[in-house]
Amino acid sequence: MTTSTPTFFEQAEQTIDPALTATSLRETKRAVYWLDDPNRPAPRPKLTEHTTADLLVVGGGYTGLWSALQAKERHPEATVVLLEAGWVGDEASGRNGGFCEASLVHGESNGENHLPEENARLTELGKENLAELIDTIHRYNIDCDLIQEGSLSVATEPHQDQWLREEANGEDVLYLDRDQTSEMIRSTAFLSGSWSTADTVLVHPAKLVWGLLKVCEDLGVKVYEQSRVDSLSEQGDLVAAATADGQVLAKKVILGTNVFPSLLKRNALMTVPVYDYALVTEPLTAVQREEIGWEKLTGLADLNSRFHYSRPIIDEQGDFRILYGGYDALYFFGGKVDRKHYNSEDTYTRLAAHFFATFPALEGLKFSHAWGGAIDSCSRFFSFFDLAYDGKVASAAGFTGLGVGATHFAAKVMLDLLSGETTELTELKMVKKKPLPFPPEPAAWLGVKMMTGAMAASDRNEGKRGLFLRTMDAIGMGFDS
Repeated sequence: MTTSTPTFFEQAEQTIDPALTATSLRETKRAVYWLDDPNRPAPRPKLTEHTTADLLVVGGGYTGLWSALQAKERHPEATVVLLEAGWVGDEASGRNGGFCEASLVHGESNGENHLPEENARLTELGKENLAELIDTIHRYNIDCDLIQEGSLSVATEPHQDQWLREEANGEDVLYLDRDQTSEMIRSTAFLSGSWSTADTVLVHPAKLVWGLLKVCEDLGVKVYEQSRVDSLSEQGDLVAAATADGQVLAKKVILGTNVFPSLLKRNALMTVPVYDYALVTEPLTAVQREEIGWEKLTGLADLNSRFHYSRPIIDEQGDFRILYGGYDALYFFGGKVDRKHYNSEDTYTRLAAHFFATFPALEGLKFSHAWGGAIDSCSRFFSFFDLAYDGKVASAAGFTGLGVGATHFAAKVMLDLLSGETTELTELKMVKKKPLPFPPEPAAWLGVKMMTGAMAASDRNEGKRGLFLRTMDAIGMGFDS
């Protein structure tokens, strides 16, 4: 007989005083903490002319910026133009939690499920990629508040402790019992922990974007904002990218539009927008900091299917804040990116309740910022690639929340694909194989709702996956927060 017990966080929603959460959110700005910065770069001009380029990059997030930077490193003499529909870094690249992970496949088990024959090599490539990314940050002196203290996974339900024991290897992944976990971060919610010291770094997402933007421009990349590409077409051996006020004729094109509609129509059903939300606290007092510890500036995540991620922030004044996000991952009927979904008051209230249940010593602390954004989720949870227009246009999308590091790798893949040469990266099954597309509406909406419900049921049932989840696993189709 299947048992079903409310999780720690579901119980928190019933026990935390609603007045406490309401007060904590009363003066909270509905704005992205990272982007709410007076040092944000001035707007770049709009494309208002016809121009040419050796390489056109479409999209001014991490995917596009890493691609432009690496292209100039490979061929300094090449003319590179980057077009951004809105503002550089204003979407997922500036709205995430700042976790930069080594995994290219959304975790070891997910990689094993989808690409068992090359998962071990992808793990190595992921570690190499993270090392290269860190080296680039240092080489160009990019000030992005880089923190290299790893991440702490915690058990909040008894059955999760065994998962942590199995994950630990005694070297760069250390199992911590309740007392040892408490020595790192004090919370009565944490039953045990696993500290991974080498596979995750933390960054200030917006500062990384702005640093990459400066490097690209210093290397000669021409950047235009408010310049959405409406169409691609072939003109002889070139590709024409048309905007409302201009055009770029390019020898090669990289598409880094991610969650937004693909300029390659065959990929229209490959991604759906899933909305994620986060809170950032006001600065903690010295007493509050003492109450929770957190001397090592590690990232923090729990092991629930609907998981939370949290991390410390040292702000511009040197004060300690906490970012707390995740759990809800919302999909709305129609599958379109819409800014009206960038805030969810119910989710903010839920996250605040979970926060105070996790850190009861911080009762009375208020949140300074709350925001959301759209994640480009695909059915296998990690990026896929395409090469079109007779090898002149490369694209990558589907990072599903782990794009901070994986976009650096994707840039290498796309540049290899455009080179026309056979390399290790171009021959990866990860690169050659695509995920299953999502079905059209209303099937997509119904499927996501069923998946979300099944994940919640799994969390209540000691992590056991029911028939629906097992079926989705078997066919390679799923949903992830």
